[in-house]
This record gives sequence, structure tokens and C-alpha cells, in this order.
Amino acid sequence: MSKQIYARIAGTGSYLPEKILTNDDLSKFVDTSDEWITSRSGIRQRHVAAEGETTSDLGYHAAVRAMEAAGVTAEELDLIIVGTTTPDLIFPSTACLIQHRLGADGCAAFDVNAACSGFIYAFTVADKFIRSGASKTVLVIGAETLTRMIDWSDRTTCVLFGDGAGAVVLKADEETGILSTHLHADGGKKELLWNPVGVSVGFKPEEHNVGVRIKMAGSEVFKYAVKAMDSVAEETLEANGIDCHDIDWLIPHQANLRIIESTAKRLDMPMDRVIVTVDKHGNTSSGSVPLALDEAVRSGRIQRGQLVLLEAFGGGFTWGSALLRY
Repeated sequence: MSKQIYARIAGTGSYLPEKILTNDDLSKFVDTSDEWITSRSGIRQRHVAAEGETTSDLGYHAAVRAMEAAGVTAEELDLIIVGTTTPDLIFPSTACLIQHRLGADGCAAFDVNAACSGFIYAFTVADKFIRSGASKTVLVIGAETLTRMIDWSDRTTCVLFGDGAGAVVLKADEETGILSTHLHADGGKKELLWNPVGVSVGFKPEEHNVGVRIKMAGSEVFKYAVKAMDSVAEETLEANGIDCHDIDWLIPHQANLRIIESTAKRLDMPMDRVIVTVDKHGNTSSGSVPLALDEAVRSGRIQRGQLVLLEAFGGGFTWGSALLRY
């Protein structure tokens, strides 16, 4: 009888742009303050991509670090999936750009757009490819340059977002790895968190001057996010027949500290078992979960054999989770 094949994390990596924008820096050009931002979001600073620095640049550097950690060469990659909502170009995909830069030409490569849930969605797709036997080694990246579509005069949104990328290398393994993934979406809530321009809808002439802007109904998004993160956590526990106390680490999407605290409370998890990077990174969308994962692994907090729950919620709405034995 053939053994069950799992997708196991062989290595993690991340990358943040050099430029750091603090809350005090923001208060110099928008009506806000460190106290106002911190009390509402838990964010103290965020990283901002330099002029000419693209999503593929961030993703490439994160990928190299993950591959080094996994001891994997470009020739060994069967598939590259990038979760992003801020691709370099309309086409080719950011995954293709990173693939060529890595020297992995020939393997499959594509992007997944699920906003802040992009990494969880891409991670899930990679898991299915490995479980089916179609791939043995997959590079999964979450990368964003969200500051390129921020209205810097809107204090309700410009204080929240940052740029960054995280990556993992998944390898086929007969030991445990990813135990289950759970994905959901609700397109009916699109106008609560969205970007209203695009190729097919069109870019209005006046919007060429001000760029592409994120629009968000903050309080409504907060309510839906808390509910969705709670429900997908319960679904994950039930699917695996485990109790919330069996989880060693929770790595939630880093959008708002209050949402993170609410999720932890519902799971009866002390905050010292929750990975929090939102204070340093802000909301990096699909970059947030892999960034937090890499920091937790490299700091020695997450150890081999521990049970880790990943969660995310984003525009769409989209949300999802992944339970894995690291």
C-alpha cells in the first residue's frame, strides 16, 4: 500500500524594503498621530518599496532565502505560485518574472489573486499539486507593493498598509506536513474592500493622475473579518478532530491587532502563542502570513513537529486557513 504524501515546509524566507515609515513620519503629512494609529490597529511602522522596486523584486529575495533554507536549487522546482494583488505587470505573471530571475525556466509558474488571502490560496493550490503527485517541490510566495495604490491623503487607509514578501518551499514528504486547508469567498461584499478600477472595467481619465486607490469600509470589514476568522478556525479544528488547545502556534493575517486578539481569545490561545508582526510591518496583504511565519521560524519559536494554524482574510471577500505539522 502506498503511503500518504504530504506537502511539508522545507524552508522559509522573507524580504522587506529598506525604507521604514513610522507613524510619526505619517503624522507630518496626514492628520493622524502615533497614538491614533496604534490604538486602532496596533501598527507602529511599515516598510515602503523604493522607487523602481517591484513586487517581483521583493518576491525574488524572499524566494532565494527560502530556497537556501530548504537546500533547494532552481532546477529542482516543479512549480512556482505567487499570491499577489499588486503584480509588476498585467502579463506576464509575477511568478514568471521571478521564475526567470531564479533560473528555473521551464517549470510551471502562475499568480493567484485573492487579496490578503493570496498566500493561503496559493499554499492550498501547491498542497493539492504535491498530494496529487503532479509536483514534488513547489515554491510559494506572497508578495505585495500595496503602497503603490494608497491614497496618502486618506488617513483611514494610508496608515494601514505596507510592502513586503514571504516565501516557503514545499516538498513531498511521507511524514506529516500540511494536514488540511479550507478556502472561502463572498463576492457580494466587494465594495466594502476593493479597488474600483481595472483593465476590463477601465481606468477613468481622472484616475490616471491620482493612481489606483484602495477603498475600504473599515468598521464593516472588521466585523466580517472577525466572524470569518472564527468560523474557519472552527471548521479546521473540526475537520482534523482536534481541540483548540492542541495548536502550538497561531499565525493570523496581520491586518489589525484587535482582529488578531479577538481570534486568539476565541481559540483560548494566550497571545504569547500567537505570532504578531503587524506592529512592524503593517498590513502587507498576501505577504503577511509568510512574513510572520518566516520570522517565527528564524527566531526559533516554531520548532519541527509543532502544530501551526495559518489564517487570512481579504478583499473579495476571501478567507482561508491551513493547519500544518511543521
